Amino acid sequence: MKSVVWFVLGLAGGFVAAHLVNKDPRGHEVLAEVDARITEFTDRIGEAYRAQEAKIDGIAADVKDAAAGAFDAAKDAAADAVEAARDTAAKLAD
Repeated sequence: MKSVVWFVLGLAGGFVAAHLVNKDPRGHEVLAEVDARITEFTDRIGEAYRAQEAKIDGIAADVKDAAAGAFDAAKDAAADAVEAARDTAAKLAD
């Protein structure tokens, strides 16, 4: 419980300190620069995430296409086997 109280006090102290620093023009510049760097960082992380997501989507689409091709080939092979079995059964019946 003590750590929660210290955490809340630290947050409140940080907000007060940021407010006081923001009142000074130099402090305002520093906070604006920090904000710009944070924004740049989050933009880069977002771009990297979207690039990886696109890469994974491409791989998933390739796997889906390959699976569909394998399924179609297996279906055709099964149909051919059934047809061959019917032909053999018809020949044996004659």
